[in-house]
Formats: sequence, C-alpha cells, structure tokens
Amino acid sequence: MLVRIVKLSLAKEHINTFLVNFEKQKESIRHFEGCFFLELYRDKTNTNLFFTYSYWRTETDLENYRHSELFKGIWAITKPLFNDKPQAWSVEKLETLD
Repeated sequence: MLVRIVKLSLAKEHINTFLVNFEKQKESIRHFEGCFFLELYRDKTNTNLFFTYSYWRTETDLENYRHSELFKGIWAITKPLFNDKPQAWSVEKLETLD
C-alpha cells in the first residue's frame, strides 16, 4: 500500500472554488482504480492550508491516476488557486493503532 499526502496552500479568495470542485470530484477520485481511501483536511490555524490523504494499492495505480484525464481536469482547475507551490509525499504506512 502507498499513502499519498499532498499539501495545498490556497489563496483565500479561491478556497470556496477548491472546496466546491473537491466535493464534485471526490467520488471519482476515491473510486479511481487502485484508490481505496481519500480524506481532505484543513489546518485549524492557517485555514488556507489543506492536505489530502489517499491510499493506493500500488505506485502504478497512483501513477495511472496522475496521468489520467480525471487528474488533468482536476489539476487544471486547482493549479491556479494556489498561493504557494504544492508539496506531495508518497509514504509507506508502517503501523496503525486504533
């Protein structure tokens, strides 16, 4: 399993646009082949800072998504909304405690 963490810093005037688009696209992302978990977080202090967490079966599944028409469409809308360069990490989940 691969966990993808993406940090998104948005211009305050574009936050609503981002949230509306995420709401519209979240099911398509979540049900893209190989994705089995998706969450969106918002920083409590810096409210223009968002994080997405997604779980992917394999790195190939993530790469297929990143090269898909779905991603290209989402990225075309999201990219102009940033006020800083997005950051992304692909990590291995080693342990979960409930």
